[in-house]
Amino acid sequence: MKKLIAAISGLVLGALASTVIFADFNDNKNTNQAGTATNAQKVYVPFGQKDEYYLFASGGHSGQMFIFGVPSMRHIRTIPVFSHDSATGYGWDKHSKKMLGKYSWGDLHHPALSEKGGEYDGKYLFATDVGNNRAAVMDLKTFTVKDILEVPNTGGPHCAAFVTQNTEYMFLPTRFAVPFGHKFASLDDYKTKFKGVMSAVTFDEKKQKLSVAYQVALPPWSFDLSDAGKKISKDWAVMTTYNTEEATTEEEINASQKDRDYVVLFNWKELEKMVADGKYDMVNGMKMLDPSKHKGAIYLVPTAKSPHGVDVTPDGTRFIASGKLAPAMTVFSFEKAFKAIKDKKFAGEQEGIPVLDYASVMEREVNPENALGPLHTQFDGDGFAYTTMFISSEIVKWNIKTGETVDRVPVQYSPGHASAAEGDTVSPDGKYIIALNKIAKDTYLSVGPSHPESMQLIDLSGKKMEIIQSAPVDPEPHYAQMIKADKIKPIVVYDKDEKRPDSVWNQKDTRITRKGNVVEVYGVALRSKFIFDAKAARKDVINVKEGDKVVIHLTNIDLDQDITHGFGINSYDLNMEVQPGQTQTIEFTANKAGTYPLYCTNFCSALHQEMNGYLLVQPKG
Repeated sequence: MKKLIAAISGLVLGALASTVIFADFNDNKNTNQAGTATNAQKVYVPFGQKDEYYLFASGGHSGQMFIFGVPSMRHIRTIPVFSHDSATGYGWDKHSKKMLGKYSWGDLHHPALSEKGGEYDGKYLFATDVGNNRAAVMDLKTFTVKDILEVPNTGGPHCAAFVTQNTEYMFLPTRFAVPFGHKFASLDDYKTKFKGVMSAVTFDEKKQKLSVAYQVALPPWSFDLSDAGKKISKDWAVMTTYNTEEATTEEEINASQKDRDYVVLFNWKELEKMVADGKYDMVNGMKMLDPSKHKGAIYLVPTAKSPHGVDVTPDGTRFIASGKLAPAMTVFSFEKAFKAIKDKKFAGEQEGIPVLDYASVMEREVNPENALGPLHTQFDGDGFAYTTMFISSEIVKWNIKTGETVDRVPVQYSPGHASAAEGDTVSPDGKYIIALNKIAKDTYLSVGPSHPESMQLIDLSGKKMEIIQSAPVDPEPHYAQMIKADKIKPIVVYDKDEKRPDSVWNQKDTRITRKGNVVEVYGVALRSKFIFDAKAARKDVINVKEGDKVVIHLTNIDLDQDITHGFGINSYDLNMEVQPGQTQTIEFTANKAGTYPLYCTNFCSALHQEMNGYLLVQPKG
């Protein structure tokens, strides 16, 4: 008995000693094992269940859109927008090839969801291409791009597609000043021949087409980020500027000389009226309004130098500018700005545009202790702002009305932007915010000198902000918007539209026609075969002659969920994807004689390997 008691006592003492020596009494839930388990539970979405939010994140120089589920942070899909994508054949089928035009890449920035009454309505997503001056619209019923618009007279719409409260417009200010039409000009003539241009782009939902309603000629500065007003400020919008020094070389030095740059404050309703009244010039086919000639709609608000983000509070009463080279956020009042305009409290003009008196518009400057490099601000529904600090690598929570710092959380590393749940609407959820980090360093398994970048999910529901998930991402998580998943209603299959041009719904109607040297194929794809000509001995073969123009219309007549077919031609550098119920068209010139297998490129059934045929190109002569 004594031996048993001694043994038990030894075990107890050993356990106590090991607890004292090895246990971690740190209560930081981000680092201890219990906290990790709790965080894992917060982001766990069981198999078969869905995430609460969609996150649409820009892919930067990939030209693509990344889609994640939140809170799981699972990467759901990459949607090609401005760049080719061989996985889906985007850029090879007739529609997407025409949209991409002469460009093979894009720099996708600042996705913006369509809005109604200042709320995301879940219908469309807009984005801009800094690399080639374009705007795009994606239909969220199908998660496919419907139109791409090349915007003339502009150089790099980095400020992006911020939309007005009811998606009347999206405004695309330009990052680079250029002469109209990109005409050649000496940089010595920068002040007189170069312009920054803001384009007012509209979207015709019925036709699903983008167009430029008008443009505004601005001084030759760089216009960075922007936001539309809400509620009392719904007819207004704001955007930041830098390089008001008008430097033309070594801008990292020369564009940072002044203590202040500007927020451009404009009334788009008034601009719309001016254009309707004919107060514009025609420039390269565009209606171009010059605010130095037609005053009353555009004003300049001095702000801390080299500002990046400017963000409108959910109630529409304030806008907040972040001066990345001056460690401060400035809170401006719309009501004060309206009064200053009414009372003509101006501090002179710049390039013919009135400058509002800073003290008459500013409400407060916010400078959290040791916080460096403020870039972008998001909001919750409780009166708090969340600003990314690029240099000090953190997100700071502060009270909009008082400027008081409430909380801060370090992130890894260098957050450019952040995305809060419904954060750009009139009623943010206040549940999560995601840090979009530019740098991850050694956080993940090495993939060589090009490190992954990262996004970190931060829980806002407790007393303290808490990072509960980190996810590596492809370059470049530049900006994102997070929307409640139940607002988006994607289709499962395309409707069987009997009147759709070029569609074939019955196998017996498949056919191949020839008119001169144009061969047109009306075929179907179904598990697990292609049928191009129902009357032919070999129904899955296309016979053409060298030099023929070949047009293939292919309808996927499998109307079952997730039965996607592909269509690729071996050695012909052609591929496209056809979703259930969809008709896709591909056009090419049969410029290589020979025998070329064609096959389904997207796994569709157990007999997927057998889903193939031949393109036979008869040599000339």
